[in-house]
Amino acid sequence: MTDPRRAIPRTDTLLASAPFVAAAERLGRDVVRVAITAAQQQARDGSIGPDEVPATALAGLPTRASSLTAVLNATGVVVHTNIGRAPLSPSAIEAVVAAAGYVDVEMDLATGARSRRGAGALAALLDAVPDATGALVVNNGAAALVLATTALAAGREVVVSRGEMVEIGDGFRLPDLIASTGARLREVGTTNRTHLRDYADAIGPGTGCVLKVHPSNFRVDGFTAEVGLGELRGLRRPDGSPVPVVADIGSGLLRPDPLLPDEPDATTWLRAGATLVTASGDKLLGGPQAGLVLGDAEVVERLRRHPLQRALRVDKLTLAALEATLRGSVPPVTAALHVTADELRPRVEALAAALGRGVVAVEGRVGGGGAPGVPLPGWAVEIPADAVERLRVGEPVVLARVEGGRGLVDLRCVPADRDGDVEAALRAALGDDGPDPGTPTP
Repeated sequence: MTDPRRAIPRTDTLLASAPFVAAAERLGRDVVRVAITAAQQQARDGSIGPDEVPATALAGLPTRASSLTAVLNATGVVVHTNIGRAPLSPSAIEAVVAAAGYVDVEMDLATGARSRRGAGALAALLDAVPDATGALVVNNGAAALVLATTALAAGREVVVSRGEMVEIGDGFRLPDLIASTGARLREVGTTNRTHLRDYADAIGPGTGCVLKVHPSNFRVDGFTAEVGLGELRGLRRPDGSPVPVVADIGSGLLRPDPLLPDEPDATTWLRAGATLVTASGDKLLGGPQAGLVLGDAEVVERLRRHPLQRALRVDKLTLAALEATLRGSVPPVTAALHVTADELRPRVEALAAALGRGVVAVEGRVGGGGAPGVPLPGWAVEIPADAVERLRVGEPVVLARVEGGRGLVDLRCVPADRDGDVEAALRAALGDDGPDPGTPTP
């Protein structure tokens, strides 16, 4: 009797067939081979028949080459670090796709000679912040601060107020970050009050720079005092030389925004006296992850020519996305921050009505460590709290939030053309729960 396992299709035969050739072009030959091998093993074990191997192998292939999963952000948190902070604008996405091939990232096409890397993105930054005469882009906000303090103060002192000794995400602390640059941190003042004389007393021949940090993820109220940038800019070493003032605004706001009156922006801080401003590109700016350095052209050039800059430089995709963010369509972060409760309400009510659910007033958040005290009034569909987890593992993935024992689906950060996808995901997640009037629509 012939062993049925002899009928199992050969690996090379399957790899040469049209469906698997197409899959290999999309996912890679090794991934496809693993799926075929797994299906063949099932046939050898007798769990499937030899004729089922091709279909089983195709069904076992991943849907995409990357393990990252796209999500719909229905949390109401605009800059959400755990899901990639800022989503790119249509202009930036188009620019990234165009830059995925060969591009003139360091070439002048008119002359054929080598040119300044990312000149377009740097010009766009300077156009957006005319008060800056120099600009530089590195790979994230922390890198911008590390490069600035390394270039200006390695082996010297960085003077900073104790009230600005912040801890940022994932446990990273400013003192540790500065220490890694080879600079010595000189703390002045107290947690709640720092005066100009505190800085002046600390300035000496070994002072590399003064650091001003915006504590973006917390606020200190009450009996407080801090020193403005204009006063700091006037500080001098004993030999009369000026002390550079590095100001970290964090969030990446380039110009004042009436919605965020207490959030510092690059333009205002440069006008106030900062030598350099450092910031993130993927927060309030709404672009790709990047560290922005803006300010005095001579000082920026010192940073650009420092050996560390080479290790921190960004790739062509980031440069393309950043320039398109600055020059192109409105970034989703900007749109989500400025959409009003009245504009959101019809969409939320339509979704709630389709599901037989209630609508409740909510407050979204800026997120990303920015504007911690600023609420974003809006509306959300109320669902059972346990449905939030089912949304998170469904298809498409929808991230909602639980607050006060109830699930809330906030459409602030969801593109309007994806409301139908949210509805389908909710129907699947609600399952047998059935219609629930929830809280009546006000």
